[in-house]
Amino acid sequence: MRLCELREKEVINVCDCKRLGCVVDVGIDIKDGKVECIIIPGPAKICGFLGTDSEYVIPWECIKKIGPDIILVEIREEKFLQKY
Repeated sequence: MRLCELREKEVINVCDCKRLGCVVDVGIDIKDGKVECIIIPGPAKICGFLGTDSEYVIPWECIKKIGPDIILVEIREEKFLQKY
């Protein structure tokens, strides 16, 4: 699977059935060449305006299923939401 194919898929948290967004980047272990995590923009600041100041960094192990249109993950949002 290519990164461009991952970016077209929406990420859903199976714990609360919440839409997290679409993949914008992946973290890769350069030594092994394996994907370590997927990165998704965090929630918008004010009613969807002004962008975001956080992102979800979801380890590959938390991905439960990759389908044709969506990626199912199992996470506690507060644990994987990182401010930058």
